[in-house]
Amino acid sequence: MKVSVIGSGSWGTALANVLADNGHEVTLWGRNEETIAEIQTRHENNKYLPGAKLASSIQATTDLEHTVLEAEAILLVVPTAAMRQTCQNIRPYLEKRVNKPIIIHATKGIEQGTHLRMSEVIEAELADVMAAPVVVLSGPSHAEEVVDRQITTLSVACRDLSTAEDVQDLFMNAYFRVYTNEDVLGVELGGALKNIIALACGILVGLDFGDNARAALMTRGLAEITRLGTRMGADPLTFSGLSGLGDLIVTCTSEHSRNYQAGYMLAQGKNRRTVSSDVGMVVEGMSTTQAAAELAQELNVEMPITSTLQAFIYEDLPVDKAVDNLMLREGKTEALMKHHPF
Repeated sequence: MKVSVIGSGSWGTALANVLADNGHEVTLWGRNEETIAEIQTRHENNKYLPGAKLASSIQATTDLEHTVLEAEAILLVVPTAAMRQTCQNIRPYLEKRVNKPIIIHATKGIEQGTHLRMSEVIEAELADVMAAPVVVLSGPSHAEEVVDRQITTLSVACRDLSTAEDVQDLFMNAYFRVYTNEDVLGVELGGALKNIIALACGILVGLDFGDNARAALMTRGLAEITRLGTRMGADPLTFSGLSGLGDLIVTCTSEHSRNYQAGYMLAQGKNRRTVSSDVGMVVEGMSTTQAAAELAQELNVEMPITSTLQAFIYEDLPVDKAVDNLMLREGKTEALMKHHPF
């Protein structure tokens, strides 16, 4: 197939490489002319994936019109804050087309202000110019390992299972395995909300807490994710899968994770603006923390880790007070799935 990837950061570049390995005609679009020239001429993207050699068949460009008009499938891999504008930018070219493309996204976040998931943002802007409902690609994955062709397993979710299966076939190979899922809501929320817990894990490590604390945080973090997700209508079992527990594990335990790195820096006393600059890539977890805390309040869902992290990042809650807020809460029963879905 002719597949266009919009977004030449680490994840977009790595996914373009997977598609090229599978023999598809891949166009990779980006804004930065220097980055695009490097991909096109040297088959490298050293800003985001230093040392990685990319497939020579990838065609890199800054020409958005050509990128959109030629594609049978379009993969959007842009930051959450840029998704709506990106959709608005590509819409005029989609309107020109008789045959509409499949739209896939691989962005993990919640839009600020609206609290919409990325599929909702895309469909709000492009619903009438797509071939099928949006497909979501999500799961435990570091771009650095994917571009190195290390074994990786993800989910593709779509309301239309046959479209999900088409996208599954697009990506599957010996090192990149994909499972289908019809729970778009759960897959997107799992991918977005785990970044909050990864931030918190980075903070714990930065404060010299040990493995016991991190295990507790991940476990109770998953409980929070499941609690909010089920309240919003997701299948609770989705959060035990690749885009829930799987993504949580990989993001909370690896220094590859930009959210983990950002949390570590926050624990060293850096503010959120400095951290974003130092990481050098968008840290989705910080804005997602704000959005999720607001969602939890609106829906009357208890999310103590999220609300405490929000106060620490945005309201200057002292870190020792933040830890006390979590540890000195009233005693609770550990409600497990067999007893209660929350």
